[in-house]
Amino acid sequence: MEVTLISLSPLKRRIVYVSLFEALAILLSTLILMGLSDGSAQNSLPVAVIVSAAAVLWNYVYNLGFEAWERRNQLMTRTLRVRCIHAIGFEGGLLLLCLPIYMLWYDVGPLVALGMEITLMVFFLFYTFVFTLGFDKVFTLPQHYRPLETAPE
Repeated sequence: MEVTLISLSPLKRRIVYVSLFEALAILLSTLILMGLSDGSAQNSLPVAVIVSAAAVLWNYVYNLGFEAWERRNQLMTRTLRVRCIHAIGFEGGLLLLCLPIYMLWYDVGPLVALGMEITLMVFFLFYTFVFTLGFDKVFTLPQHYRPLETAPE
């Protein structure tokens, strides 16, 4: 079976990645939020879209700030420690953005909203891994794609 790989420029690849990732994330988050809130898709879809938009915006803003912090501190490599700081900072900021959204939208207290966010964080840990693995199998970077050499006849 021959697999057709799609090679994109880095910018196009990022745009396709974010678009596909978030579209599927909105669908799956809607289903999870429906289960967590015992609500309907009509009630959970808007909050999934709002949280998705907040996550994309936060990702952009956070990474700009984080990279500026790296430059100021003259960090030349991303060690395990730096990657942990990055992940904790990103998820902490996202948590602070999402808790009020869940509290207001679903009219729940902070503990219920925290439970919703923790559930989604765990889901997204696995979702991101699986999605990225599949995405990388289909959408290669030009420098990662090497055509199969034809066997000598």
